[in-house]
Parts: sequence; structure tokens; C-alpha cells
Amino acid sequence: MFNAFRTTVLLAALTALFMAVGYFVGGTSGMMLAFGFALVTNLFGYWNSDKLVLRMQNAVPVERSRVPELYDMVDILSRKAGIPTPKVYLIQSDQPNAFATGRNPQNAAVAVSAGLLKHLDTHEVAAVIAHELAHIRNRDTLTMTITATFAGAISALAQFGLFFGGGNNRNNPLGGMGSLLMVFLAPVAAMVVQMAVSRTREYEADKGGAEISGDPLALASALQKIAGQAGRQVNVAAERNPAMAHMYIINPLSGQRMDNLFSTHPDTGNRIEALRKLAASMQVDDKGRRPQPRQQPVSTGRDIGGGWRVPTVGRTDEDGGQRGPWG
Repeated sequence: MFNAFRTTVLLAALTALFMAVGYFVGGTSGMMLAFGFALVTNLFGYWNSDKLVLRMQNAVPVERSRVPELYDMVDILSRKAGIPTPKVYLIQSDQPNAFATGRNPQNAAVAVSAGLLKHLDTHEVAAVIAHELAHIRNRDTLTMTITATFAGAISALAQFGLFFGGGNNRNNPLGGMGSLLMVFLAPVAAMVVQMAVSRTREYEADKGGAEISGDPLALASALQKIAGQAGRQVNVAAERNPAMAHMYIINPLSGQRMDNLFSTHPDTGNRIEALRKLAASMQVDDKGRRPQPRQQPVSTGRDIGGGWRVPTVGRTDEDGGQRGPWG
């Protein structure tokens, strides 16, 4: 119920912002046109924004026969999260990162980059997927996906109005200055909305994901690795569509276009510290393991490239402790 209310409030706020942009670009007529456009965007965003986001981020569906270990991991973690198994997509990027999308848990997808499978170990990948499943379970994916669609549309509307002479429109209350201001201020306003939606939800998804995977320190390690690589590996699709950046587990934009005050993501160091405190409360040691009776490995899985091996059921570490009982 709360999530439905939150989504309604978000849609109302974005619609109002849309109308404000239309008003300052084209006066009353511009506001009415923007309102109609907002209604269409609302409907489109609810039914199709997930497909649009996946396509714009160069995410392609992968067959189970190609990476069965990854599918098994997503399936096991989904059952632990108590949600249907989402579709699996691969992002064509060397930057390690991931995001989830979909209007509800029954129509959801998890997208992981090729770089994530290359640079992270099995337990870190599992922790990242669990984080994204927590977003799906919390129904964050609808609000985050619609926000991304609206943010891009708001920026496009402001630029469209300026390009087609909005600055010379006599109905424009601020004339050319109004259009010029909207070109710069509308994306900032959309970014503030994204920030409000994303920041608190990331902390909640970190906590939920750590509980699903049972390995908060693996998620902390994954966040550290991803953040370190994000500044060095360019995610071309994200750079072309920065309005989608808040959907990723770590900001995919190289160089952080805005400082931390305006970042759509919480500070990575703060997230890691919160996960370490959670690990202490869960009595997980500094290697991310709980003491367990010694047992033999059930399966070691197969190498799918980049040295990444995913067990089919679970893996026991060499000293007898089982790390991250996600299997």
C-alpha cells in the first residue's frame, strides 16, 4: 500500500514538473500540451519503460543454455527473496555494474554487465544480484524506471521548446529568459527528484540484499570494486542517457558529473560502513563467513569466461566455513 502511494505521489510530482516546464516554455498552451504529454508518458512509463530502459542500456536477453550457473544463482536467490524469478539480461559494457527494472515482481528483469562477471567473484556477483532482487521485492523498480523515463522526457521537452522558438512565444511569462532557464533548470529539477527516489532506496536494497544473500561483506566488497572501476571504465550507454544512471547499483557515469551533494547515489563509503555494521549484527566474520561444520563441496560449477565460476548449489571454503549461504 505504501509503495503504491509513493508511486502515485511521484507521478503527480513529475507531472507537475512537466507542466511547469511547459508553462515557462510556452505559457498556458504549453502547460496544457505538457499535461497531455505527461499523461501519455505516465501510461507508456507504466507498461513499456522497462523495455525502453533495457534497450537504451544495450541490455540483451541471454538464454539459460549460455550461462546456466548465472540462471541458477538468480533462481535460488529469487526463491530466498520470495519473488518470481526475473528475466536475465546482459549489458554490453566492460564496466562492472547492474540494475533491475519492471513494473512489478511478476514482470521484472535483472541486468548485469559483462564487466561484472569478469571483475567480481561468485559471492560478490550473488550479493549484487540479491541487491537488485531486493529492489524488485520492494517494488522500487517501477518508481525508478518511470523516474528515468520522465527525467529524459523533461529535458527533451525543455530543449524542444527552445529549439522551436519557445523563447519568442508571447504566452511565455518570462520570454526567452524563461526558455533558457528551463533548459538548464529542468534537468536539475529532474535530478533532484531522482536523488530523492534513489538515495534512501539504495540503503534499503543494500540491507535487503545482504539479508537475501546472507553475505553483507560480499556486497561491501562488490560495491568497492564497482565504484573503483566505474571511474575508469566508460559505460557508453549510460553516458548517452544520464537520466538512467540512478537505476544502477553504483553511479555508472565516469568522473561524477555532479559532486556528492547532487549525486543520485549515496556515498559508497557510507554504504560499505553500513554493511559492515550489518555483518557484525549478523555475526559474519571479516572474511564474510559464518563458522560451519566442515563439509565437502557439492559442485564447483563451470568456467564461463573471465575466470568466473558459479557453483550450482553451494561452495565450501577451504577452512570449512561456508561463505554466503545463498545456495
